[in-house]
Amino acid sequence: MTTATGRNDPIWQARIDLAAALRLAVRQGLHEGICNHFSLLVPGSRDRILINPQGLHWSEVKASDIVLIDPDGNVLEGKHTVEATAFYIHARIHVNQPKAACVLHTHMPFATAITSIDQGRLEYETTQNGLRFLGRTAYDDEYNGLALDNSEGDRMCAKLRDAEVLFLANHGVIVTGPDVASAYDDLYYLERAAQVQIYAQWTGKPLKRATAAVAKKTAEQIASDKTQVYSHFAALKRILDREEPDYAA
Repeated sequence: MTTATGRNDPIWQARIDLAAALRLAVRQGLHEGICNHFSLLVPGSRDRILINPQGLHWSEVKASDIVLIDPDGNVLEGKHTVEATAFYIHARIHVNQPKAACVLHTHMPFATAITSIDQGRLEYETTQNGLRFLGRTAYDDEYNGLALDNSEGDRMCAKLRDAEVLFLANHGVIVTGPDVASAYDDLYYLERAAQVQIYAQWTGKPLKRATAAVAKKTAEQIASDKTQVYSHFAALKRILDREEPDYAA
């Protein structure tokens, strides 16, 4: 997409994708107030981070509102500030996890419900959507208050290890990926898997699980096809292009 101002470079496209993800999260009920944060490394950089601004509702964020910071929290570009916990969570993951180019943190209700259960876990084998996260998920079972210093961000990052999804006890989830499309696709399906699991658990009846062999096979099948991931995000952006085109301004 080329914006009205004619900007079509990779960094501007990164801003557009991040703004799109924020708008879509509102549409799909994955946001909470003006809290939570989405961030993305500037393409080709390891020390420049794009992140949503403090104080704006995600439904009003535009590409031009996205703030550029460095790993020390200095605002390099942008007219807004960055919320403190956003910096301490996201910057430490970007610095310490090279594959985590995109970091999405939300308190989305069903996934967060799992974090409010003692030793809560995503029951992967009970749904096809859950199986996409088999072997890709970590858990932080020790809630430690707000992330307001580097040590807390580093502690969360250590819990994430080589996983791409981290459940934070009593808090929410962190989803990482190589780009916005991949991370957002996982964020969406993580919430869907958690939703069905919570509904199933409400019945009080035993959960039906796929066998270990079928679970492994299905997880591999899902991981082998990335076409759906990028087609999904492209389709969602087309909806925004029609209904909320100012997101790209």
